[in-house]
Amino acid sequence: MRTMRTMGFLLILLLVGSAALSGCTNPDKNAGLQQIQAKTQITSDSTVDAVAGEGSAEISLPVAPASERVDLYEPSFSDPTNATNPLLPVSELDQVILLGRVDGFPFRVVATLLPGTKTIEWNGQQVETLESQYVAFLDGRIHEVALDWYAQDDKGAVWYLGEDVFNYEDGVIADTDGTWLAGRDGPVAMIMPGDPRVGDVYRPENIPGTAFEEVTVRSINETMHGPRGHVNGSIIVEELHMDGTYEDKIFAPGYGEFLVCVEGELEAVALAVPTDALSGTTPAELVILSTGAADTFDASQSGDWNAASASVDAMIAAWDMYQAGDVPRMLDAQMSNALVVLVAAVDARQPEEARQAAIDVARACLDLQLQYRPPAEIDLARFDLCIRQIMVDIAADDPGAVKGDIATLGWIWDRIAYTPDSGLSGKLSRGWCGISDTGRTDTQPGPGGKLSRGWCDSSDISRIDTRLDDLRAAADVGDLTAAADRAAKLRDALTGFEVENGDEGEDKD
Repeated sequence: MRTMRTMGFLLILLLVGSAALSGCTNPDKNAGLQQIQAKTQITSDSTVDAVAGEGSAEISLPVAPASERVDLYEPSFSDPTNATNPLLPVSELDQVILLGRVDGFPFRVVATLLPGTKTIEWNGQQVETLESQYVAFLDGRIHEVALDWYAQDDKGAVWYLGEDVFNYEDGVIADTDGTWLAGRDGPVAMIMPGDPRVGDVYRPENIPGTAFEEVTVRSINETMHGPRGHVNGSIIVEELHMDGTYEDKIFAPGYGEFLVCVEGELEAVALAVPTDALSGTTPAELVILSTGAADTFDASQSGDWNAASASVDAMIAAWDMYQAGDVPRMLDAQMSNALVVLVAAVDARQPEEARQAAIDVARACLDLQLQYRPPAEIDLARFDLCIRQIMVDIAADDPGAVKGDIATLGWIWDRIAYTPDSGLSGKLSRGWCGISDTGRTDTQPGPGGKLSRGWCDSSDISRIDTRLDDLRAAADVGDLTAAADRAAKLRDALTGFEVENGDEGEDKD
């Protein structure tokens, strides 16, 4: 019976995964993608020299003539953080999950709008910008992190004012290539016109030698298949990079950057909130999946395979019921794949593989729960899950993976608790406050009834900071035994935070 269930999940994975990738591998199956095809070589006879603007160097690329560019005006920013451009609604997206494959490996992104803003001086203006955190994972390991700054001008165009980039290798920052700041390094850069039209050209990054992209709008008013069905009014663009290569992107209303397609590789939005949020509390089936993953993790560690098998059976039944509804297709594929691997590991009584698969199921379940619960709650649960990942990687004697896990913990914690430059006396930070009522010093309701962006008590923040610093110090010197002890203490320090109840969720109505 288990074998039949496993085969059924595998078939679902193949079917759903193929559908999700069809926009790249078979464009005719996806409306609006008929002409998408990545270019990988420069056509020498179309190469021109171009000066990209203030603070930039001369470049030699096949760029468009200035007459086609729509970004050659000086923007005015009277309300810059009200970024509601439908094709890049930065201020209206709390969190976005993108999934796909890059270089043949699973690729995952969590992009989160941070509660604070950053003021950037450019051309005599003090421009207040929205700050977004982009965290990318390749083959399950932290790959790149960027802090991006955006502002919308008075014409409705969204501008990019810089980014701090952190590129990771073996769990540590290898370099910060791609980092730039408007005013210091060059001009502000248009990332989305207010009313894009076919043939429009603009540069989302315009610091040749550091970061350069030139975009040409190829099609507008396209219809795409999104997490909740068809999305009308999308645009297709072609993006020229600093190395002379091209890639194709889709931007969709309510989502922003929706799909990136290069020679069969895919990065696509799997879920965005509040765009794809659902009302009500977390469904019972997702609670069973979440608690079942935790129980299977513990049972696999202790060698209680009968308990692990019983948990897996309950999880399969719950997924069968939930999957019968309207499930975003990429999240469907992700969960189906994770369950296939978990079933196989438990049946084979492989402790390390089963624990890892249980973590993957729990992560997929949290992505699904994001439809019903505030990002703050989900991030706190991810923080807890990442500590479990540390324990698995310590058992595997993989110090690089452990360092990467700790880096991930730090970035999750940043978006839960911190906002740079909060500037308020007596308050350490302004963040997505997922803390219990005893630690909450501001209970002002958040937008849409969600958990508020409130003030976190400094003592609670300091407690987590200390434990996280202790864990990082142990990993930095390669003492995995001490790291295991400090990871457990960090998990204990989460007491008082709403980490993962599974059966509780905020009503998003």
